[in-house]
Amino acid sequence: MKITILGSGTPAPSLKRACSGYMIEIGNDVIVMDHGPDAHRRLLESGKRATDVTHAFFTHLHYDHFLDYGRLVLQRWDMGADKIGELDVYGPPPLARITEQLFGDDGVYGPDLAARVGHRLSLDIFELRGGETPRRKPSPNVMEVAPGSVIEGGAWRVTVGEASHVQPYLQCHVYRLDCAAGAMCYTGDSGGVSDAVIETAKGCDVLIHMAHYESGTEPSPEYRAGCGGHLDVAEVARRAGVRTLVMSHVLEHIDRPGTRERLINEAAEIFKGEIIWAEDLLQITVGDGGQRTRAQKSSEW
Repeated sequence: MKITILGSGTPAPSLKRACSGYMIEIGNDVIVMDHGPDAHRRLLESGKRATDVTHAFFTHLHYDHFLDYGRLVLQRWDMGADKIGELDVYGPPPLARITEQLFGDDGVYGPDLAARVGHRLSLDIFELRGGETPRRKPSPNVMEVAPGSVIEGGAWRVTVGEASHVQPYLQCHVYRLDCAAGAMCYTGDSGGVSDAVIETAKGCDVLIHMAHYESGTEPSPEYRAGCGGHLDVAEVARRAGVRTLVMSHVLEHIDRPGTRERLINEAAEIFKGEIIWAEDLLQITVGDGGQRTRAQKSSEW
C-alpha cells in the first residue's frame, strides 16, 4: 500500500500546500480520499492521471476537501473516452444530490457536457481518442455512506467512522482502510480527543490526522473540539496505538522552522511512535509486516 499526500494545507491559498487530498495505491486500484483545490494538480505531479483513479472517498463537504471533485470526474470522463468504467464515489449526504447538480442535464456543467456529446467537433476529438459514438455523459457511481458503513474493494476494505468537526451542519467521516499490507486511517478534519476516531484508528500502521494549530491557542472549546491541536492529536495516536502519525492540514503560522520542530517534539512526549510532518507529494509505503519507507517528492526525482 502506497500513500501519496496530494494536499496537506488548509483553505488558505498557498503555493506550498494544496488543500486536502490523499492517494492510496493498492494493486490495480488508485483511491483518492478528499480532493480539495489544487489536489488534482498534485495528482498530475505524482505521475498519475484522472483516468488512473478508480475510487474516490470524501470525508465531508467543506470546499477545501471537495472542490476538485468536478475536475476529477470531468477529466477522467473526457480523457477516458468511454474506455474505462465510471468512477466509484463514496461520501456523506447530500453527495448524490450535489453530483446531479454538477453533472446532470440541468447541472453546473450541463451546457459543457451537451456540447461535448452533441457537437461534431467534440465528437471528432472523442473518436480520435478511441471512443465510439454515441457518446455518454459522465455518471459517477455514488454511494452515500455513514459511520458504521463498510465498503469492500476486493483487495481492501474501508470502514467509516465519525470525526469530530462541524456536526450537525455537515456529516464528517473518518476512513480506515485495511488490506493485506496493513492499515491506514485518515481522519479528514477532526479535533479534540475523539473516542470515535481512536476506535476507528485502533492499531493502524499510519494515522493521517488534522494538526491544525498549536494546542493552548484555541479561541473556544468548540474550536478545540472540531480542529486538531498538536497535543490532542498526539494523544489520539497514543490511545489508538498506531505506529506512525502524519500531522497534516497545518496552519501557515505553525509551519515554520523552529515552531514546527517544537510542536513535533512536544507531540513526541505523548506519542512514542514515528511522527511525520506532512508535505505535499510525500509518499509513505506500508509493506509486509507494516514496514514503512518514505520517498522523495516527485519533483525531486
